[in-house]
Amino acid sequence: MENIFIKEFEAGKRIIGYYIIKSYNLKTSSNNKKYLDLTLMDKTGEVNGKIWGIDDEAVKDYKSGMVIKVEGDVTLWNNTLQLKIIRYRPVNEEDEINIEDFVPAAPIETESMYQQVMTFKEMIQDEEIRTLVGEIYEEYRGKLLYYPAAKMHHHAIYGGLLYHVLRMLMTGEKLCEVYPVNKDLLFAGIMLHDIEKINEMDADDMGIVGEYTRDGQLLGHIIQGIVKIDHVGKAIAMEDEKIKLIQHMILSHHYEPEYGSPKKPMIPEAELLHYIDMIDARMYDMDKVLGTQAPGEFSEPVFVLDKRRLYKATF
Repeated sequence: MENIFIKEFEAGKRIIGYYIIKSYNLKTSSNNKKYLDLTLMDKTGEVNGKIWGIDDEAVKDYKSGMVIKVEGDVTLWNNTLQLKIIRYRPVNEEDEINIEDFVPAAPIETESMYQQVMTFKEMIQDEEIRTLVGEIYEEYRGKLLYYPAAKMHHHAIYGGLLYHVLRMLMTGEKLCEVYPVNKDLLFAGIMLHDIEKINEMDADDMGIVGEYTRDGQLLGHIIQGIVKIDHVGKAIAMEDEKIKLIQHMILSHHYEPEYGSPKKPMIPEAELLHYIDMIDARMYDMDKVLGTQAPGEFSEPVFVLDKRRLYKATF
C-alpha cells in the first residue's frame, strides 16, 4: 500500500506514500479556517494537496524541496485529482526512500550532457565567441548539472536546461546543413539563450524551483543574459559587433513583445534560434503528454499547447 506514485492516483482511493513538497501556501478558507495548499510531486507527476486545520507554527516545520510521508484520500475537484491529507510528517532516518523516485530527470546523465555540449562549443571556430561561451559555461557548470529550464512548463526537470540546450544544438547542427547561416553565432545563441535562468529562478540541488529570484522577477532571464554577455564580452576584449549580435539573439528569441522580446529577429541566426527553441519546447510537451496516453485515444486539452487535444497513433 505504501509509496503509491502520483500517476497511479484514482479518485476515491486512500493512499500512503512519500512525496516532495514542490511549493506551498498558507491560505484561509471562506469559513475563516487556515489550511496549507501544497503542490506535491514525484518522478511521475504532480498533484495538489490540502492540509486542513493547520496553524502558523506547524507550517514552519515544512519547506519546498522537503520529502514528506503522507496519508490521504484522492478526490476529484473540477475534473482534477486532489489529495486531502489526513496525516503527514517529514521523513526520518528510518524511512527507506530512493531520491530517484521523486525527481523527474532528463533521460541523459547530466555530466555526459555537459561534455556533449562542450563538444559543440569546440566546433565554434571564432576564438572570441568560443571563449565567451566557454567562460560563462565554466562559471555556471555546477548549477548546469542540475538546473531545470523552467519552473512549471517545458523541461522543468532535473538537468532540464542542459537537455534543452543539447537537443537544440543537435537540431541546429542539422539545419546548418540546409541553410547558409553563421554556425558560430547560432551555436552561441543556442548555448546562451536561456543561460540566465540559473539566476532567474531559485532551484535546489534536486532541480526543484521554489521561487523566482528578485532579479528574475524584476528583469527576467533575457535582460539578465544581455547584461552577462556584455560583462564577459568586454572582459575578454571581444569585438563589439559580435557582442551586439549575440545579445540581439538573446533579446529576440521569444519573438513577441508579450513574451518578453521587444525586438523580432533581424539576422537569420536569430530567426533560426527562435524556431529551434519553439520546436524543442513543443516536442518536449507533446512527448510528455503522449508518454502517458493510451494508443488510439485523445489526451485532455493541453494548456501549454493552446488547449489542443493530442492523439496517440496505434502504430
